[in-house]
Amino acid sequence: MCPEKNDPALLPAFTGPEALTGANGLTLAFVGDAVWELLARDRALNECGGRVQALHRETVAFSNAAFQSAAAKAILPLLTEEEAAVFRRGRNARPGHVPKNKTQADYHLATALEAVFGYLYLTKNLSRMRALFGAAAALYEAQKNEEQ
Repeated sequence: MCPEKNDPALLPAFTGPEALTGANGLTLAFVGDAVWELLARDRALNECGGRVQALHRETVAFSNAAFQSAAAKAILPLLTEEEAAVFRRGRNARPGHVPKNKTQADYHLATALEAVFGYLYLTKNLSRMRALFGAAAALYEAQKNEEQ
């Protein structure tokens, strides 16, 4: 059984958007990473059925920094002013390290994307979050079709 898209049980226990005014981009990305992963897993379940290996492969391909970087570039023109400000905060954040198999540019854009998704989740803007995720999924499908 799939929960409703705005099921209150799925919403964060958060005090409100005013508490995010000074939120660190990495903090928002920390939440956004989990949100993105959950959305990617949900998408994989719908696309791949119950084959665990296929679910894992699809989720990893959708959640890696290289794809998230491409998705960030694709959704950047769709962002509101407020979301774009969060995106810049995430992109300009300085993590302690960049994984060795990632470029610094991809990692910063992936962090920016995750910050936006963390922000949207924490502000309970789930319909907007799903719309932006849908744009990223469309890009993924287009890339997948080009490879075939």
